[in-house]
Amino acid sequence: MGEGKSSTLVHILVVVLSLTAFGFAIAAERRRSTGKIITDIRNHNISYCVYDSDVATGYGAGAFLFQFSSQALLMGITKCMCFGRPLAPGSNRAWTIIYFASSWLTFLIAESCLIAGATNNAYHTKYRHVIYVQNWTCASLRKGVFIAGAVFVVLTMVLNAYYYIYFAKAADQAARNTNRPKSSIGIAGYK
Repeated sequence: MGEGKSSTLVHILVVVLSLTAFGFAIAAERRRSTGKIITDIRNHNISYCVYDSDVATGYGAGAFLFQFSSQALLMGITKCMCFGRPLAPGSNRAWTIIYFASSWLTFLIAESCLIAGATNNAYHTKYRHVIYVQNWTCASLRKGVFIAGAVFVVLTMVLNAYYYIYFAKAADQAARNTNRPKSSIGIAGYK
């Protein structure tokens, strides 16, 4: 990392993984399971909720995994900012800490939305609900759960990009501070 520059390859990988997670989250929202009430042929007093395909669960899980791999890649490269050489004090380190904490917060929110949406969608499609009352609606995943996850995926991507930029600057500054030339003037002992 010369002159405080971050690796372009790392930026590209983080952005591609995050945008893939975003795409999967949008696809999951569009393919959420919906149910239809079907009346039993034998007993007309009993109705069932029958749900369509379970594709959204797979998309939601895929978005979860791509976002997780993006975060794991960046934290592995930066050694989660906690391990390795200490960063140089100053504004770059302060911004690194701010972006680190913010990206983890948005990451946890995004992952929570994505996994909650996937599990709730899977729950609705796996089970049949018997309805004994007329004018009943089938329960389904609330609109916007995957969209919220997608929004937080994008926020995490942006915060991770800034985190990595400031981390590289602070790490380079720390490396330059430790490689200063030593003074050749010393104090010799007197006898």
